[in-house]
Amino acid sequence: MTQRRQTSQPRPVAKPEPNSIQLEDLPLRPELIGAEPYGAPQLDVPVCLNVNENPYPPSEAVRKDMAKAVAKVAKSLNRYPDREATGLREDLARYIGFGVSSSQVWPANGSNEVMTHILQAFGGPGRSVLTFTPTYSMYPEYARNTHTDYVTRPRNASWGLTTDEILSAVEEVKPDVVLLTTPNNPTGTTIPVAVIDEVCAGTDAIVVVDEAYQEFTDAPEDSSIALLPKHGRLIVVRTLSKAFALAGGRLGYAVAAPAIVDALRMVRLPYHLSDVSQVVARVALAHAPEMLARVDELRETRANLEDWLQLHGLDVVSSQSNFVLFGRFADRHAVFQALLDRGVLIREVGPAGYLRVCAGTPRQTDVFRSALLDVLPTAPRLVPEEDQ
Repeated sequence: MTQRRQTSQPRPVAKPEPNSIQLEDLPLRPELIGAEPYGAPQLDVPVCLNVNENPYPPSEAVRKDMAKAVAKVAKSLNRYPDREATGLREDLARYIGFGVSSSQVWPANGSNEVMTHILQAFGGPGRSVLTFTPTYSMYPEYARNTHTDYVTRPRNASWGLTTDEILSAVEEVKPDVVLLTTPNNPTGTTIPVAVIDEVCAGTDAIVVVDEAYQEFTDAPEDSSIALLPKHGRLIVVRTLSKAFALAGGRLGYAVAAPAIVDALRMVRLPYHLSDVSQVVARVALAHAPEMLARVDELRETRANLEDWLQLHGLDVVSSQSNFVLFGRFADRHAVFQALLDRGVLIREVGPAGYLRVCAGTPRQTDVFRSALLDVLPTAPRLVPEEDQ
């Protein structure tokens, strides 16, 4: 009788402990010492209204087309992608309109990377970027990471900007790059295209207009893109993350003169935009009307939110985006936390005493309203300075 040979079980191998070196022991760049990684809270809660996403995902039909496109391109993922994103740039140019050609479009992994490319090309050591606060909290990160001096001046009492206010600051600071956000995040206020035109005519600096939320405005066609034939140092930055409901796709783009695009091509890493990112974005653009179908509804939701918040005695900044800034609370963090305890995540950002909430689905909006009504009776307000 043949005896079955017993196989010995492999002995468990002790997993080595990670090296215990601490962050403070590393030779960090001086400006990174004490810094924290940027990012809004990503929490598993029933209602997320904190990062200005479109709350409606792509439709089943769009998702199926995306899956087919990804499956097709997967056959060649052993090869590098088209580093010039030729097809995607052509599709973006058609979507943008204004007679823009593909040579005027530069896509990247979200507008974050686009902005970084801009400061890599036109900022850097010994150069500065000027912007106006309160504004998007990533801007100082772009500047820091590209060794560009970050200079700010305050917006006016209405959270807007006039030509004189901008050009006065430009004359004082003499920046290499002027960064203007319209609609502005977190206030939702806009800068008229006529003002952008006058600013471009009044400075030799690169003027960057961040239009991430332009599709949510009451007049989305009123864009600084129309000024590009007139101003060679103007760059308009947009994204598919917001109105286009593609935040997870990470696709932003710049629109500018071909020479500007050539400058951005010089500083981008080769093959920066994967084949998967390119084809997903192209499918989304092919379904543009469907991807943008909820924008009118979200615009109306934001307007109704403004009215409702004002009705309940809150200070509301009139917005042209998909979010509303409201307050003013003596302890805004306590209000933020009380809402979070009720399953609603909004954003603690902007001027003192204010919170920001974005337009959600009808159910999400109802939950937010109900939670805020619970919190308001125990949320003291800031007393205006003129009343003190």
